[in-house]
Amino acid sequence: MSQQKPKISTSFSYETLEETLDVRTKPEGMTIGIPKEIAFQENRIALTPDAVSVMVSNGHKIVIEHNAGEASHFRDKDYSEAGAKIVYERADVFKAPILVKSAPVVDEDLPLLQLNQTIISPIHQSVLKASILEAMMEKRITAISFENLKDDSDSYPIVRSMSEIAGSAVMLIAGQYLGSANHGKGVLLGGISGIAPTKVIIIGAGIVGEYAARAAIALGASVKVFDNNVYRLKRLQNNVGHRLWTSVLEPRMLAKQLKTCEVAIGALGSETGRTPLVVSEEMVSNMRPGSVIIDVSIDRGGCFETSEITSHEHPIFMKYGVIHYCVPNIPSGFARTASQAISNVIMPLLLEAGADGGFEKLIWHQLHLRSGIYLFKGALTNFYLSQRFDLKYTDLNLLIASQR
Repeated sequence: MSQQKPKISTSFSYETLEETLDVRTKPEGMTIGIPKEIAFQENRIALTPDAVSVMVSNGHKIVIEHNAGEASHFRDKDYSEAGAKIVYERADVFKAPILVKSAPVVDEDLPLLQLNQTIISPIHQSVLKASILEAMMEKRITAISFENLKDDSDSYPIVRSMSEIAGSAVMLIAGQYLGSANHGKGVLLGGISGIAPTKVIIIGAGIVGEYAARAAIALGASVKVFDNNVYRLKRLQNNVGHRLWTSVLEPRMLAKQLKTCEVAIGALGSETGRTPLVVSEEMVSNMRPGSVIIDVSIDRGGCFETSEITSHEHPIFMKYGVIHYCVPNIPSGFARTASQAISNVIMPLLLEAGADGGFEKLIWHQLHLRSGIYLFKGALTNFYLSQRFDLKYTDLNLLIASQR
């Protein structure tokens, strides 16, 4: 059979079609609620007035509870001038589809939570209760935690800035308690000509350890750092840019150094669960009277056997003549700086979510954000939490893929 030739009719006109560009439709603005924190010792707020002003000018609505920023010295007037709506009823803030909190969800918040709400807050794993998780699961909540939130360079921006603040702060705190006014030894933290430098021991070479070491060296102290991870010790050495005395955690060596030091900083981190106890009660009892222990890892149980949680109001106690400072959440004591650091991370994240049309669409594109999500529409997507509380775990990637 002979192939037919295509017929070309003169009655057709062949024209090129205009190219249509994929233009993003302007999404509707989001409504974000910021409650006043009632949790233990929380002075921070997750968005500063400057950040609120940026959000409002991008078409979003911000609802803030009266005096929410007071503890960080941000006043209602600053927020209302930035375009936020101030409300006096706590329940009104919780009606917002997106909640941004600087403290974890507490029991008092549970009745106020809405169905299908999105919550961005810390979780403070050491004090988290299964009952709170279960209540949030029932309300089909999507929750993002400060601690596990990653940025596109695969680091944890909020944890990092809080660790930087805590690390820099511990040396200021140590200096304060070594002074005579606080019944300390009457020693100036640092190096004075003709006088042996103050000896500082830092256990843990993470970001807290690094910033504590920087501050101590800047003051002229002699610094010794212990950590079992040699890579971390190398990294600290390179970042500080000073020759430092570093060692792996060897109990006899650690005990010997603690005997003669003025300041001991506990800065060991723990990805899951409790921090390892590396300083025994006996080691502490052999320390010099009037020396200072600051246990930054008290948030996760602490790494000194003698540590007990203290508060910003009563920050220290004495044991074996040694001053113990064991306040969890040290950055909250420097609330304004800490609030600015959190706000610098949360504000761009909210803007991106707004431009993408919500968090669900955002996490479809931005894979690194998935590690921060521990609840997705009521399903528990954090493996560690599911194991700890014996709750059903669901893989977040499968959940997201099944929604498309």
